Amino acid sequence: MTEDYRELTRLIERLHRRFLDLLRTELSLMEISDINAVQALLLSNIGDEEINVSELMSRGYYQGSNASYNLKKLVETGYLIKEKSERDGRAAMIRLSEKGLALVDRISQSEEKQAEMMMRSDPAPDLENTRKALRQIERIWTDHILYRA
Repeated sequence: MTEDYRELTRLIERLHRRFLDLLRTELSLMEISDINAVQALLLSNIGDEEINVSELMSRGYYQGSNASYNLKKLVETGYLIKEKSERDGRAAMIRLSEKGLALVDRISQSEEKQAEMMMRSDPAPDLENTRKALRQIERIWTDHILYRA
């Protein structure tokens, strides 16, 4: 059981790095060189929402200084629009620009092709049950962090 857990945690980390490699390859095929894979993933996670910067970090996607650097870079390259909140002048709201929305759409199309490719593999992975299991692990880890359960 402990060995399975250890292998699982290492596999999750390797899969994340491999996914970033895949995203880096897709950006290269799209001839996009002004942002990196982490920044493209950040754009995808924002999607068509307008959100507070602190909300993005509270979702657990990004760490403070790393997120700040990447958000600044995405604003500079024109993928992201950052404005002061109308409700709270101290807060910054972010949303994708037209350029950012177009890139997220292209990434989404690429993900559709990758999903189709995966389903054609033999044997095809059981994505539904894998997703459910990973969600359960996420809930357990989150509960432990928040409640020391």
